[in-house]
Amino acid sequence: MFHKSKAALAAFAASTILATSAFASELVINFDDLNPGPKKGFEDAVEAFKAANPDINVTVNINDREAHKTAIRNFLSADPPDVTSWYPGNRMGPFVDAGLFEPIDDLWAAEGLDKDMAAIQPTMTRNGKIWGVPYSYYQWGIYYRKDIFDKLGLDEPTTWDGLLSACGTLRDAGVTPFTIGTKFLWTAAGVFDYINLRTNGYEVHNDLTAGKIKYTDPRIVKTMENWAQMIDECGFVENHTSMSWQDAIAPFANGDAAMYVMGNFSVDGYKNAGLTNDQIDYFQFPEITPGIPMAEEAPADAFFIPSGAKNKDEARKFLAFIAQPEIQSKWNETIGQLPPNSRATVSDDKFIQEGFAVVSNAAGLAQFYDRDAPAEMAKAGMEGFQKFMVDTSTMMEVLEELDRVQAEVYK
Repeated sequence: MFHKSKAALAAFAASTILATSAFASELVINFDDLNPGPKKGFEDAVEAFKAANPDINVTVNINDREAHKTAIRNFLSADPPDVTSWYPGNRMGPFVDAGLFEPIDDLWAAEGLDKDMAAIQPTMTRNGKIWGVPYSYYQWGIYYRKDIFDKLGLDEPTTWDGLLSACGTLRDAGVTPFTIGTKFLWTAAGVFDYINLRTNGYEVHNDLTAGKIKYTDPRIVKTMENWAQMIDECGFVENHTSMSWQDAIAPFANGDAAMYVMGNFSVDGYKNAGLTNDQIDYFQFPEITPGIPMAEEAPADAFFIPSGAKNKDEARKFLAFIAQPEIQSKWNETIGQLPPNSRATVSDDKFIQEGFAVVSNAAGLAQFYDRDAPAEMAKAGMEGFQKFMVDTSTMMEVLEELDRVQAEVYK
């Protein structure tokens, strides 16, 4: 009496699947990194989210970073996804101010992120509201050839005078102290930021990139004078304006240069160039002005909900999911970076461990010059920094030009 034929059962099953899919919700995510490691970290997190939320159909669009930077303003205005990757700090500012991102203070409160991500919360905050969830960040500092230091009897310098002294020993041994590639400009900004953070501190960095103080301010002049001393007494590799940051690994790998002011993403490049963990190490950029609290460069990557998103409930579920310590632990182990959630576990990689110790004790986390400053100001600033590195006598000319640009950008 209760027997059903196979055909009837098949029809019933098909109708159930159709009914279930009809009620499934949607989520569209735009992501900005096609490199194998970051792409895998993102895709693994999406698969974990799908497994935890089988009723949500997830569509992902992955582009390279430069194309994403070009496209984001258009897609936020014309056809916004439900979630997009972007950058905290002032780089999110134009989209926040234009009403293109959704505030998520309530999500931070509900998920306990005010506590678990307290160190990085300020850079996610604008106009008193919180605008996104970071999934990763990474330290900058000085990577160095430990084997060369050991051979010359050098210790990791902790002060400016100690760094300059080490540079003298390296130069006497025929080794250029620093490598760098400034073809794409932002690497020079990393050096500027650290010298400014160590000369003047975190608040001055933020005030400068927010347009509150001029580039010809005596404090910034002092930063540039310290940089000129670094260029004169240490020195950087020749022809750095024609080299990318990857190109600049070559003199580091072959022993012609001993140090590199760079982010932790560069470690793979050193290893791919044939260096081993025993040959390379990392130290915190040294103190310049005694007593200035040590802030760090630690750029973060984050996800935001566009204000025009069609599926905001699903978007919030995704942001809450990727904020979880377990998800952040696995994601950052895959990409070799640091999880912003303080309850996450950190990879046992020595560079990650050293970087984590540094950023965990930082007086502040700067997002990097070209993220903290508006795009037009950052472009002019980085062009000026490169020009200054080639010819330090242009210092005041560069700073006065940046004052002019600043007056236009921050109207």
